[in-house]
Formats: sequence, structure tokens, C-alpha cells
Amino acid sequence: MALRSVLEAVENGEQDSVLKVLQVFNKEKSQCFTFEVEEQEERKKLAALLIKFLERVLQPSCQVTCLESIRILSRDKSCLEPFATVEGLKTLARHAGIDYTEGQILEVPDLDVILEALKCLCNIVFSSPRAQVLTSEARLVVGLADRIKLYNERHFPHDIKFFDLRLLFLLTALRVDIRQQLAQELRGISLMTDTLELTLGVKWLDPHEVAAKGSSSSPLPRPETERAMEILKVLFNITFDIGKKEVDEEDAALYRHLGALLRHCLMITADGEDRTEEFHSHTVNLLGNLPLKCLDVLLAPKVRPGSLEYMGVNMDAVNVLLEFLDRRLDRGHRLKETLTPVLNLLTESARVHRQTRKFLKAKVLPPLRDVKNRPEVGNLLRNKLVRLMTHIDTDVKHCAAEFLFVLCKENVARFVKYTGYGNAAGLLAARGLMAGGRTEGEYSEDEDTDTEEYKEAKPNINPITGRVEEKLPNPMEGMTDEQKELEAMKLVNMFDKLSRDQVIQPVGMASDGNLTALDLRSLSNAVHQIDEERCCTRRSFPRSDSLWARLPPPKMV
Repeated sequence: MALRSVLEAVENGEQDSVLKVLQVFNKEKSQCFTFEVEEQEERKKLAALLIKFLERVLQPSCQVTCLESIRILSRDKSCLEPFATVEGLKTLARHAGIDYTEGQILEVPDLDVILEALKCLCNIVFSSPRAQVLTSEARLVVGLADRIKLYNERHFPHDIKFFDLRLLFLLTALRVDIRQQLAQELRGISLMTDTLELTLGVKWLDPHEVAAKGSSSSPLPRPETERAMEILKVLFNITFDIGKKEVDEEDAALYRHLGALLRHCLMITADGEDRTEEFHSHTVNLLGNLPLKCLDVLLAPKVRPGSLEYMGVNMDAVNVLLEFLDRRLDRGHRLKETLTPVLNLLTESARVHRQTRKFLKAKVLPPLRDVKNRPEVGNLLRNKLVRLMTHIDTDVKHCAAEFLFVLCKENVARFVKYTGYGNAAGLLAARGLMAGGRTEGEYSEDEDTDTEEYKEAKPNINPITGRVEEKLPNPMEGMTDEQKELEAMKLVNMFDKLSRDQVIQPVGMASDGNLTALDLRSLSNAVHQIDEERCCTRRSFPRSDSLWARLPPPKMV
């Protein structure tokens, strides 16, 4: 149907005629997500007419059809202006049943109207910065929170719950003030934790342990999984800065309650591997926001038949996290987004919980037996993580190195033993530990137990590569002393040229263990001294070949 005909019918305003033309328009454009530029002005005009038409008293069927048309038009960014107004958003919020007016939420009896209005708001808030500002001023988050509180008392279809939560996620993701309002004024962490508990359908076995009410082996149904993921995303937004702050005992109890639910999320599956992976990914992201002292709930459940026990502690959740990390390593794409959250979570857990660290070390860094291959060669978890230590992405490289460093109790010698000095150099340089030593971490004094294979090969292991290297022939064998000096000076000249061309920056080690740039004048003095000594004993060696011939003489002091 021509857009002009739709415009004429809506301008006419006769409800039955509008319903008919919009039904045809919606059917034709239901899968349309790109729009022609030629009809842009007509679409903008239609958008303005529809939002005005929706303010009239209409039959529910006409309201739904009109909202469907608005949803289609809201996919076009050029048509958002008529919707992104105070009046337009108020109209849509009223039809969605979340219009907050004088402390009252206006009821909308027709569920199809609510659903379509929520979809429209999601599109508009996602695409329009102006609408984001106005939804904050209109306090739509209050209306959403009030309806979410009713989930335990009243039955709402899955789709309405899902788009309630999707809209809440968009608002908290795009507006910092809404995020703070939900977290503080509306006690959003407690509200969303209760909603997650209701969605998962759990029972409490202990203060910090939950289980599914039905069969624990049954996957979480798809609708509940979708809603749970939206809740996890909202909670991630409103707890983003929590881990960086000190929390009192009341808040710590709240976060431990949430942590117990998140542990349950790790231990269950969804309908399909990809959906389970996505579900666990949101869970891991949120766990990383919790205060470190509250992560002890991961180890809180009692050891039961079938549990993975280590040092008398239930390690099921930690083992799931480790398997999750291994799968992410095998995928090898978007490493920063997919790997750093779980690596950081495991690192911090290992840093504060001795049992977790020792369990992870036993799994990731077992006693060394293979000393013939480089640490980065192979398909073991250690090999995969060591390979990341030289990754091009700085965050990925740092997270992998930090994880292994903590498993080594931040001991430089042990870290180099498992990774090789070449792989470890980046973290050691950043920490000022190139000369060795250990940081001030709180770790037990137990020592590594070396295997017989490692003890036998240890004297022959190259500390740079971390493996036993074949002995290479001496490249200077058969050279005279003069030839050796000539080769040494050639090497110095090449380093000097690279330095002057700013290809490399010569560095040395300061007294505090940190690397520092070398002073070119000091290098000049050293070369001058070597050159003079050589020239005094072998005058036949040409001075023009020396570095001193091209360096400025040292100044008097």
C-alpha cells in the first residue's frame, strides 16, 4: 500500500478506516528494518499523526495495530523525533502501564497493548539520546520497578516480563542517573535479586546454598533463561562500582545472598550449549562486580555425594569457572571481552582464598614434568595461558600473566619456572621485579614439590625459554681477540643506530628493579673507554669503525 494512502486515512481519523489501512501497512512492513530515503518525510509525518491518534479513546484492537505501526516506524532513526517528546513518551508509557503519575501506576487491562507499547519504548530508548533524557525526567524506572514488585503476586505473561526487564536494562545501561536511582532510591539490588530468585524457582538448603525446586538435572526452561539473563544484565549495571568500595555487614549479607544465587546459575544449564554459555557469561560478569570478601559463597555449600572436594571444601563452582575459561581459550576470538572477566574473577578469588588458589594451581600449574618443550607449546591449560602472556592486546596479556603470577604466590622464581623468563618479562618489568623477589601478598610458606624429571633437567634449562635447549656451537670459535672485538663493536654500532633512529630505546635496570632508559652520554663514556684501551694496544684497528667516532664527546663536569 502506498504511504500516501495511509497518511490520508490517518488524517481522516475514522477509527475503522485507520485500522484497515494500518493492518495492511503492518503486514507489508513487518520485516522491514531499512527504509528508503525518498519517503522519509512521509514516514515522519505518519509517525507524528500516529502518536497523536493514539491519545484518543480507541478500541484495544486499534491501539495494538497503531502501536505495531509505531514499532515499525521506530526502527527508522529519522522518524524518532515525534516519539522522543514528553507527550509522546507519556502516551507510550501510559499504554505500557508504567506511566508514573502522582505515585500511581495507571492500569492498562489489555496485555497485547502493554506488550506492543513496551516494544516501542525499547526501540525508541535504544536509538534516541533525547528519549533517554526524557525517560529519566519522566521517572519511568519507578513505574517499571513497581510492576516488577508485583511479579510474585500477579500473573504476567513471559513476553511482558521480558520486555519490562529489557527496557530496564536499556535505561540503566544508557543513563547513569537512572542506574543510581534504581540502585539507591528504589533498592534495586534487593528487588532484582528477589526477581532472579523467583525466576530461577529455587529453594534454600542453607543460608548460602540454593537448589532447584524440581529436578536439578533439568535445564532451565527457555523463557526463564531469557528473563534471568536480562536480570543479570540489569544487576551488572547497578553493581558496576560495588567491587571498588568497602561495604558494611548489611550490604555484605545482601551480596552474599546474591552470590549464592549466582553460584546456582553457574551450576545449572539452559536449553542448548550456546544458551548455557551465554547464561554463564552474564553470571561471570556479575560475579566480578561483587565485593571480594563476598566471593566466599562460591565455596560455602557442603560437600555432598558427587561434589568435587579439595581440602575439605566444595570446589564445584570453581571447577565450572575453570572449564568455562578453557572453553573460551579454545574459541580464540574477541578474547578481551570473553576472557578478561573470568580471568579477573579467578585471579581475585585465588588471591583471597587459599583453598581456591591451591585447587587452581593443581589444575593449571601441576608439577613440571615436560621440560623439553617451551611453556607456550601444547594444549594444556598452562600452555594456552602462557601463549596469552605475549598477546597483542595489553589487557589480555596482563590478565593472563597476573592469574599465573598469583597461582605462583607472586614469587618471581616460581613464575619464571612455569612460564619462562621471556614470557614473564612483561609483568616483571611492570612490577619492578626484573631482578627477582616477591611482592607483599599474604600467602602461606609451603614450597613447590619438584618432580624427579624437573630436578634432573633443572641445570640444563634455559631460563629465558623455560626448556632444555640443545647446546649450540660457539659462533666465536676460531676467532682472534681482534676479530672478537671487531664483532662486538659492530654490534654496539648497530644498537646505536637503532637507538638514534628511535627504533629501540636502550634500557638498564635501576637499583629498585625497574627498567630505566640509558643515558646516551654514559654509553658514550663507556664506549670511549673501551675504544681508547683497544687503540692503545692495537693501533692498527681503524678508529673510523668505532662508535666513538660518531658520538659527541662527554662534557666536563
